[in-house]
Amino acid sequence: MDEKFKPAKRVAGQKPDVWSIVNEAAAASPKQPIVNMGQGFFGYNPPRFILDAAKSALDRVECNQYSPTKGRPRLKKALADAYSPFFGRKLDPETEVTITTGANEGMLSAFMGFIEPGDEVIYLSNIEMPGGTIRYVPLQPPKNGATRTSSAANWTIDWDTLESTFNAKTKMIVINTPHNPIGKVFSKDELTRIGDLCLKHKVLILSDEVYDRLYYVPFTRIATLSPELAEITITVGSAGKNFYATGWRVGYLIGPPQLIKYVAAAHTRICYSSVSPLQEAAAIGFEEADKNGFWTPPSQRCKASIPEGGYFVLANLTKVKLPEGYDFPPQVKDRPRDFKMSWFLIVELGVAAIPPTEFYTDERAHLAEDWLRFAVCKNDDVLETAKDRLRGLKKWMV
Repeated sequence: MDEKFKPAKRVAGQKPDVWSIVNEAAAASPKQPIVNMGQGFFGYNPPRFILDAAKSALDRVECNQYSPTKGRPRLKKALADAYSPFFGRKLDPETEVTITTGANEGMLSAFMGFIEPGDEVIYLSNIEMPGGTIRYVPLQPPKNGATRTSSAANWTIDWDTLESTFNAKTKMIVINTPHNPIGKVFSKDELTRIGDLCLKHKVLILSDEVYDRLYYVPFTRIATLSPELAEITITVGSAGKNFYATGWRVGYLIGPPQLIKYVAAAHTRICYSSVSPLQEAAAIGFEEADKNGFWTPPSQRCKASIPEGGYFVLANLTKVKLPEGYDFPPQVKDRPRDFKMSWFLIVELGVAAIPPTEFYTDERAHLAEDWLRFAVCKNDDVLETAKDRLRGLKKWMV
């Protein structure tokens, strides 16, 4: 290939993505239809009041045209009203909220707004970014994860590693709570300790809280711990996750004006503005959710990590012995054990799950290669079918 046509390094060396591998396995499996517990999309529709809002928005001329780059005023106000009680003060919708095309684009906007070549970003999260240098600090699985079912709280931070990762080049830390894929909700003590490190080293915080309405234990927002932390924190949210509409790609960022104005500027350059009718529907969703009661909280051989939030469950499959000489395709045979296990479950049992080492660097993959991530935001009949099929693992268990 001519030098001028070579791709950027950030994409040139990428391995086949996990979704392509799972889809290929699904197509090859004799067990049809596949029970999809892999990708985290819901098996049911958003509530009727928000679907009706989306349909109504399509009939309005202004909802089919460009929205303001920072988002529709109605949605920003609805978000400010919805989140002000959590932040303990009245949020300004014009200066402290901006709308993005999904949470991922919101995070990209935050990176593009603040990260320069040479800056370092610490990750207690699971996403990629262009530019800058990434320093991953993975969560450590429970030592008895293969023998006991336990809470996701037992996935822990190696504090010595985290503290030693901060240095003069560190510009930002990315955290994710409730956590994907683990389902861990960081405790107030953990967040306070992280926040103290960020204040000490003058580091920005990007807090990915897209599952902030899906938690089953006390949930703390790091931006609410102190006025000092509020000044250095950008909170990431997702209307798609909140309203079971992940395909809508309506995200948002909340933070102090001196931070939000720069991520909003980057967002403008990335995609100018986000989908207008779905912003309008999301606004109505936040306005009507309380009235509709929408925010009301909702002994096996293979052991699991009981989630504290989100809609994923990690199952430990250490006791499953893959057959010797099993015919794995080239794109799987050299990947960690969980990739092989994912392929095996799809082909042999017709159940799709995601290998969590997809969220780890190669050198840290050993921490998670005995686990698989199952999305449980499905109808009961789907979950029952998955349960019945997974019983077929017994003949390969030791």
